[in-house]
Amino acid sequence: MPISRRLLLTAAPAAGLLTVACPWPARADTGEDDLSRVLANTVASLAGTEASNAHPAVQPWLARQEATARNRLAAMDAAGPGELFAGVPLGSDDALLARTAGYLLDIARATRLAGGRSGLADDVAVQDRVLQAVAWLHTHHLADQSKGYYGNWFNWEIGVPGSLTRTLVLLSHRLPEHPGLLTALLPTLDAYLRHGKDGDVDLDSRFHTGANLADITTNRILQGALTGDTQRVSAAIGDQLTVYATIDPYHLRHGVTDGHYADGSFIQHHSVAYTGSYGKALLARVVQTTALLRGTSWASGAELVEVVQQWVRDGFAPVVFEGWMMEAVKGRAVSRTTTGYTDVAAVVEAVVDLAELSEGAEAERLRSWVAYLSEAAGPAIDPQGFGSPLSIARHADLLADPAVRPADLVPTTSHSAFAAMERNVHRRPGWAFTLSRSSERISKYEYMNGENLLPWFQGEGAHHLYLSGQDQSRVFGVDHLVTVDPAQLPGVLAPVEQRRSVPDLYGTRWYEDPDHPLGFTSSSESQNTYVYFPVGTSAHSGGARLGAYGTASMVLSDDVAHRDAERGVLPPELVTWANARATRSWFMLDEEVVLLVAGVSDPAGRDVLVTLDRRSTASAAVTVTGRLRDGSPWTGPGRADLAWVLWQDETDRVSVGHVLLDTPEVEVTLEQVRASRRAVRLSNPATTATRTVFGVEVGQPAGAEPLALAWALVPGADAAALDAYAGGPGTSGGALRVLANTTSLQAVQHTGTGLTAVNTFGTGLQQAGGVRVDGPASVLVRRSGAETVVAVADPTTTRDRVELVLEGSLRLVRSDRRVRATPVDGGTRLTVDVHQHHGRSVTATLRPR
Repeated sequence: MPISRRLLLTAAPAAGLLTVACPWPARADTGEDDLSRVLANTVASLAGTEASNAHPAVQPWLARQEATARNRLAAMDAAGPGELFAGVPLGSDDALLARTAGYLLDIARATRLAGGRSGLADDVAVQDRVLQAVAWLHTHHLADQSKGYYGNWFNWEIGVPGSLTRTLVLLSHRLPEHPGLLTALLPTLDAYLRHGKDGDVDLDSRFHTGANLADITTNRILQGALTGDTQRVSAAIGDQLTVYATIDPYHLRHGVTDGHYADGSFIQHHSVAYTGSYGKALLARVVQTTALLRGTSWASGAELVEVVQQWVRDGFAPVVFEGWMMEAVKGRAVSRTTTGYTDVAAVVEAVVDLAELSEGAEAERLRSWVAYLSEAAGPAIDPQGFGSPLSIARHADLLADPAVRPADLVPTTSHSAFAAMERNVHRRPGWAFTLSRSSERISKYEYMNGENLLPWFQGEGAHHLYLSGQDQSRVFGVDHLVTVDPAQLPGVLAPVEQRRSVPDLYGTRWYEDPDHPLGFTSSSESQNTYVYFPVGTSAHSGGARLGAYGTASMVLSDDVAHRDAERGVLPPELVTWANARATRSWFMLDEEVVLLVAGVSDPAGRDVLVTLDRRSTASAAVTVTGRLRDGSPWTGPGRADLAWVLWQDETDRVSVGHVLLDTPEVEVTLEQVRASRRAVRLSNPATTATRTVFGVEVGQPAGAEPLALAWALVPGADAAALDAYAGGPGTSGGALRVLANTTSLQAVQHTGTGLTAVNTFGTGLQQAGGVRVDGPASVLVRRSGAETVVAVADPTTTRDRVELVLEGSLRLVRSDRRVRATPVDGGTRLTVDVHQHHGRSVTATLRPR
């Protein structure tokens, strides 16, 4: 749909560098030497140097490049009408167009492998054949835009230009023998990018943000180097610098919400938590660009490197567990077979190169993390899959260096609260707990391009509990998605109904209705809002972090699609789904994660199922035991009034206990499930997965009174530890107490740690555990000796201040933001400034007066 896509682009010229948001301007004193250096750096990155290509670790990569190129040449020889490569017909499928451009790049690279490491190296005949093919591709499939721009916009604006531009860089020494090729191709690529003066990047386009903007601008840097256009290079660098700026949601530039936030969050597509997919693509691109500009007058100082180091430290490291990229930050990529450990391989390559650009202690920390990940993920971190031979050689040297000691960047005991993307990561020795929430700010899920077909509840409080020492590909990943019911993901509360995927509903990968006033096409704003990644309709989703402890809360709601369908705004043929209702809290402590749910109901009159936990594993040696509330032993599966349930995997020697603090009878299931990977992604291989799936759930019949539940997950537990939760004070479990569980107030107390954790909802004053809170808030209080430390956050992100009263007469010692302490009857009032703090916690320390 070329017209509808083009209408989304503004005709205004690009604004250039946002000096206020990103204070690192490009240098103006540039010349031909700088352009030559950019081209030389790019060729070295793509094809290596004599030194890198002599490295033993690079030899398999070089052999594969030559073999791939020879296969591509054979396919060229066998091509039929309308093809450059046999089996890749052109003219109607943009993905095949992108594949063709990529194949030409494969051949070009093999002819430039440094050090004579390829039989095709410096083969002028092959190089000229590639350039002739580029010219043919331009003439027949790119130049006439009335025939182009079908399918995915990404291929036309980023994918095809990226491959063709790098091909021309590799073969730039032959371009004089092909006059007119570069001057014809570049305006065409510009025209696909946008209509406007000189083809400037449109920073106001919703397509040109975050990782996409980094890709586009890198292409334009290389194009400027090819054409000798220093102004184009400088403008592209200025535009790319904007992606380094920390997103301030209260002062957006060009309306862009995509990028890195102060709390380590990364968002792409306006509202999708995306560190593990687009985030890693952005990381790779900016590190590559920094390397491409090395030695030129455009090269930045240490400032940009320090920004990217912070991304790695605060954004990436917390969401990688023992070499596994957590599912909570992958968007639709969660349904791909090449995820998890493979995702981290791309991060490793970028960090290897970042360490090369870094200095001192920070460089050593990055190298240690690379060594740790390579050790933790094992053979899954395959450097032969790196994009550059320079990175392969550096990686090998790093691992061989006895001075580099493997070390995680994240402490074993820690809590990461990503308020901006509504994710929590809680780590303790032996395990990590990850929570996915959503609201009117963050999408409930992402579906797109036939990926992640059954996504509806992935952001509704679903959790992942990772256990140390396990191969997480045997526990999570795509096989977990296909063998676990999408409405029964661990931690999810959902109505009981049968939902259908987008392709099943409409016969296409999107909902098509271009004539509707909202204009539903494959790349339209309406498609994004209502089909691809809808947000919720509740503002309440957030929590507080106090050191290594955390709390989170959310209020379940319908998404915007169902809300607007009910209002008559959407086409009647567009299918939407109503959600159930509940108020939810999570309290993340030392030995356990406590989950509270209140007000479980369904306005549409359906049954509701609360999934307390669900685990799948490739192991068949799984046992389920428990204890009834009367103290009798129990062996599952089955339905019973249980005090606790213990899941154990004898193969991996891991366990998870489930303490049923306040629940009715639960249903414990244990079954073998076999399902096709195609169930969650159209292009997944037509293979099946078989898993042993365990679950604990509580059902609520339609029309029943609203339900409240409280339970705790205890990783690594045994029967004795779980029995202790029924004991009194002084036992580890007996230290835990649920103080309140209503739709207005949810709170727990743990006497062993001195913690009181409170989540409040709605308006009015709520009180629990010596803490009184006015209005919606999340509060963590820890009393240790004479010192009281408190963390406060606004889970709605809309409040200017939060007021609470603590027992006792206290004085403020220090705080990380404006906090005022005043005495009141029976205690101390704290007035906490949360204005435009975007859900992040404010901490304060107090002592007795």
